[in-house]
Amino acid sequence: MEELKNKRIITVATTGAWPTKENTPNVPLEPEEIAEEIYNCWKEGAAVAHIHCRDDQGRAAMEFEKFEKTASLIRARKDCDIILNITTSGGVNLKEEDRLRPFYELKPEMASFDCGTMNWQHTTVFENNPKFLEKLAGMMREAGVKPEIEVFDPGMIYNAGYYLKKDFLAKPLHFQFCMGVAGGIAATTKNLVFMKDTMEAVAPGSTWSAFGVGAGAMEIMYAAIALGGNIRVGMEDNVLYKKGVVAESNMQFVARAVRVLREYNCEPATPDEARRILGLPAKDRAVLKRK
Repeated sequence: MEELKNKRIITVATTGAWPTKENTPNVPLEPEEIAEEIYNCWKEGAAVAHIHCRDDQGRAAMEFEKFEKTASLIRARKDCDIILNITTSGGVNLKEEDRLRPFYELKPEMASFDCGTMNWQHTTVFENNPKFLEKLAGMMREAGVKPEIEVFDPGMIYNAGYYLKKDFLAKPLHFQFCMGVAGGIAATTKNLVFMKDTMEAVAPGSTWSAFGVGAGAMEIMYAAIALGGNIRVGMEDNVLYKKGVVAESNMQFVARAVRVLREYNCEPATPDEARRILGLPAKDRAVLKRK
């Protein structure tokens, strides 16, 4: 895929499980808000939308009806071919069956696969036990959904290698390096190089993306681009556009990512180009050109 060597995938994570309207009035929480924001981020240059939903009180949740409505609103935009990537976590301490249902029934092209259990933010446990991961992998394969292997520390890369060896996961893997979360690996360039090198040793031929939360966001974005990776931006990971300045929208993050890519002599991948990079089946419908 020589013609795609300078194309980089931008994933937008508009909502996440944590930001509230008290943190910023600009975070989208309702299905209509999320769908509109994702559509506008696609127009700015995002190729993948990582989707979380909230309950009626704005709390982290895996309510199927919220995901169903959000996905249907995005899919109703016939000009929009963004890749949908539904979370399978939604937060912490949520029921496993609720975490599994949205991707299995809605069949997005991708869904997150958090490849290990960790102490989350020094307050609780984000549990992804082995039996759950085996079940998750099997249901993803059955539904035709590509796992996005989310890793918060290097041990999770080795977990992915184990599940690949045991045939729960299939090549080519796609990793999302989630950096800077308390309880996981710090968001530094040195750590990103280590994560990338570890991935290449454990699962050669994989694709990867990275993001840093909070103060590490910009360093990891620049480093990921320099190292040949893809990037994720959005209010799930950071509600500040820069120190002391609240982001106006998720589109603002995507627009900046596009500018940085172009300064580096790269271009944002279209969703169809992203499908080729990720090994996803091509879409057989024509869509309008985005911005």
